[in-house]
Amino acid sequence: MKDRRRGRSACRRAGFTLIELLVVVGIIAMLAGFLAPNIFQRLGKAKADLARPRMVIIENALQRFQLDCGRLPDESEGGLEALLVAPPDLEDRWGGPYLKRSQLLDPWGNPYLYVSEGQFNPGSFDLISLGADGQEGGEGENADIVND
Repeated sequence: MKDRRRGRSACRRAGFTLIELLVVVGIIAMLAGFLAPNIFQRLGKAKADLARPRMVIIENALQRFQLDCGRLPDESEGGLEALLVAPPDLEDRWGGPYLKRSQLLDPWGNPYLYVSEGQFNPGSFDLISLGADGQEGGEGENADIVND
């Protein structure tokens, strides 16, 4: 009989109690609450840091377009679209496509803006990412990013 009782009490103690499980879940929730804001903040900064190297890829494509066609794309022709599809007047000289369509999107999925007569880069062109919010201006993750 004693062996049977020992077996039953051993089975009862084999698992965790509800209170022990709730304590563990509470500790995990508190850790997540402290760490989650830092992780999301770093994710936003990483996207902003990724926007500039992507602009360099577009700048290189624009330079190849200029070498082939003798000029930069015009905004009236669709701007950066000329890197994907030949403008009608340049079909014989166009050597593209110079990029994939996905390369014309910033890390937030918004299209880069192209200004052929640069305001930030006089005598050249501007590439602009409007940041996380997709709107002009802003601070932090929402700040505009412009090519150098």
